[in-house]
Amino acid sequence: MLQSFVLSTTSSNSSSRSCDCLAHMYGNAGDRPSREPRYPSDMTDAEWAEVRGVLPVPGSLEGRGGQPEGYCHRQMVDAVRYLVAGGITWRSMPADFPAWDRVYAFFRRWRDKGWTVEFHDRLRDRIREAAGRDREPTAGIIDAQSVKAAASVPAATRGFDGGKKVNGRKRHIVVDTLGLLLAAVVTAASVNDREAGQTLLARLRERHWRITRVWADGGYTGQLVDFARSVLRIALTVVKRSDDTTGFVVLPKRWLVERTFAWLMRSRRLARDYEARTDSAEVMILWSMSMVMSRRLARRRH
Repeated sequence: MLQSFVLSTTSSNSSSRSCDCLAHMYGNAGDRPSREPRYPSDMTDAEWAEVRGVLPVPGSLEGRGGQPEGYCHRQMVDAVRYLVAGGITWRSMPADFPAWDRVYAFFRRWRDKGWTVEFHDRLRDRIREAAGRDREPTAGIIDAQSVKAAASVPAATRGFDGGKKVNGRKRHIVVDTLGLLLAAVVTAASVNDREAGQTLLARLRERHWRITRVWADGGYTGQLVDFARSVLRIALTVVKRSDDTTGFVVLPKRWLVERTFAWLMRSRRLARDYEARTDSAEVMILWSMSMVMSRRLARRRH
């Protein structure tokens, strides 16, 4: 379980030598080279002030064993953000960040322990509270997006979407009425929306018990509506285009999830699916959304 560590309010300096992350305060990160933020993906001091309090506490500080943290948490988060925003390979990590294999180990540890999910969810909770909403949403919007897959994606988890003419993977997401991500599932592009929708809505129900209504497009009709109502106690409402409508039309509720996909596509790592594992692809979505949310929270501070 990810836990936040409450720190006293201090001024955050751009130099990692005066960084107030736990690895510097209680670990061995001070022995590593310092780094000056220089890339657009790097956190500002205002962003770091928001992110710092929702990072996981190292096991060595909670009596769970392990060695003291040896790498600056701010540098590690910035390194992953750089990769997601720029779409680079792990081995192309710039020299001013920690070594690429250490950054990848950080990414993998957070993925496997579920820390990325909880880090993302804590940022979302802060956004909802700042907007005057309850932390737990009661409604959502579901949709899917097919993207081409790189050669690194194995044949077992890729497929062909006949409707979109895309050979790759499909991202299925549910967002709240603010467009913030609630749940995500990545499948082969050949998996239809109804089949993946059962897995996605079940995951949504497990994480957000107050959800009672979800809006969807015409691809989610049929048995999925009955499954959502009888098994998950969720009213799945299909929003369809009018038969006499021509051209582009903004449909009620559905535009919210389309806007979220637009936010995600600002991250070049998501322009195509490069991940060998689907859970890594899901975590990349969470990292992209965490950048959107931390920047929004930072703007709110001014």
